[in-house]
Amino acid sequence: MSRAKLTISAIALAAAAPASAQSISQSDKAQGAQANPQLIAEYGGAYTGPQAAYVQRVGQRVAVQSGLSNAQNDFTITTLNSPVENAFAIPGGYIYVTRQLVGLMNSQDELAFVLGHEVGHVAARHSTKRTTRSSLGSLLASGLGALTGSSIVSSIANTGAKLYALGYSRGQEYEADTLGVRYSAASGYDPFAAPDILAGLDAETTLEARIAGKNPNATPGWASTHPNSADRIKRARALAASTGRADNSMRQDVDYLRMLDGMPYDDDAAQGVIDGQTFRHRDLKMRFTAPAGYTIDNGSDAVTVAGTGGQAQMKAAAATSDVGSVVAAQLRAVGATAGTPTVATQPNGVRYAYQSVRATANNRPVDVTVIGYQLPTATPYFTVVTAAGQGIGAFGSMLSSIAPLSASEAAAIKGKRIRIVTVGARDTIDTLARQMAYPGYQRERFLTLNGLEANAILRAGMLVKLVVDG
Repeated sequence: MSRAKLTISAIALAAAAPASAQSISQSDKAQGAQANPQLIAEYGGAYTGPQAAYVQRVGQRVAVQSGLSNAQNDFTITTLNSPVENAFAIPGGYIYVTRQLVGLMNSQDELAFVLGHEVGHVAARHSTKRTTRSSLGSLLASGLGALTGSSIVSSIANTGAKLYALGYSRGQEYEADTLGVRYSAASGYDPFAAPDILAGLDAETTLEARIAGKNPNATPGWASTHPNSADRIKRARALAASTGRADNSMRQDVDYLRMLDGMPYDDDAAQGVIDGQTFRHRDLKMRFTAPAGYTIDNGSDAVTVAGTGGQAQMKAAAATSDVGSVVAAQLRAVGATAGTPTVATQPNGVRYAYQSVRATANNRPVDVTVIGYQLPTATPYFTVVTAAGQGIGAFGSMLSSIAPLSASEAAAIKGKRIRIVTVGARDTIDTLARQMAYPGYQRERFLTLNGLEANAILRAGMLVKLVVDG
C-alpha cells in the first residue's frame, strides 16, 4: 500500500470517529458569547449586506453535520467587514468568515467547505491546544516590559490586530480539511470544491506576495493561519474522490456569483484605503505614506506599518489643540512615566507632539516613540517601536508625511466593489482585466479572482467577477 493511501486512510478513519465531536456546553456558550463582540470589533464589525444572510444559511446548514448541535439556530454565522481572506470558529457555535474571502470564492460549495473546515477545528477540540497571536509581528506582539521602572501592558500589541490567528498544527489542519469535506458532502455540496478553494487561496497569497515585492513562499493573510501547499491541495482532492461523489466543480455557480454583485472588496472606505504605500482616510480626512518595503495593515481601529526596521501603529483621538496631552495620555495608558512631550510644526504646517522612552521586548532594549498630530477632524497618533538607539528610524519619512485631505479629496475615496458581468462574444481575458480598478497586475488579479488558469478560454455567456471603483 502506498504512503499516500496510508495517509488518506488514517485521516479518514479519524474523521469518521464520532467521539471527536462534543456538544455545545453552557461553558462554551458563555465563553463564545464573551469573545464574540471583541472578535467582531477587531475585524471592522459585522458586514450586514445582503450576502451576509446567504452566508448564514450555508454555515448553519453545514455546521449541524458536526454533531455539536442538531439545531441550526445554535450556530451564529457572522460575515466580517474585513479586507483580509480569513475564516475561523470558536467554541460556543460562533463561526466567522470575512467578506474578502467570500468574494474570492466562486461557488456555494467552496463556501460550505471553508465553513465546515472551521467547524471541524471546534468539533475536534483543536482550540484546547492552540495558541492565539496577533498579526502585529515580532516587537509589538511580544509585549513590552521594564519601561523606566514600570511596565508597558500588552494593549499596544493587541489593539488593532488584524488577524485572529490560530496556531494549529499541520495535523490539525489536515483533520479540519477532512471534516470540512465530510460536513460539506453530507450537506449535499460538491466536495471537489475543497481543492479548488485551497488552490485559489494559494494563488491569491502568491500574488499578494509578488505585488508586495516579497518572497512568494511567504504566507500572509489566510495562509498565515491556514498553511497551503501543493500537497494539501492534492490531499483534499483525494479526500473528495473518496466520497464517491461526481466532480461537478467545473460547473459555474451562477446563483453564487450573482449573489456577490455589489459587495465591497478590499478596504472599506469608511475605515481608510491603501493605495500602494499611501494610506488615506475619508472620515479623518488625512493621509500618510509608509516607507518603501514596509507593509500596511488596515484594522478596524488601528493601522499597522511593519518592516525590517520596526513597527508603527496609528490610532486616532478626538480633535484637540492640546496635542501634547494626547501623547502623554497614551504613554501613561501603556504604563510609561510621561514627561512633557516636545511640540513642533512640520514644514506642511501640521502641528505635532512627540516623546520617546526606552523599553524592553523579548529581553531586548527597544525605543518606543509616541507622536500625535493636530488635524481639524481628529488627533491621529503613532506608537513606533524600533531597536534601541534607532529612535524613529526608517519611519521618519512616514511621520513627516502626515497631511490633511481637502473635503473634495476625502469625498473621492470610494472604495471598491465586485461587479458581475456576462462575457460577450468579443470579450477576452485581457479586455475584461483592463476594467479591474487597479493600477497594475490587472490580468493576474482577474485570473486569481475568478479561479482561472493563465491559458483559460472564456465562453460567451459565462459570468466573471470584476473589481470596480465605488
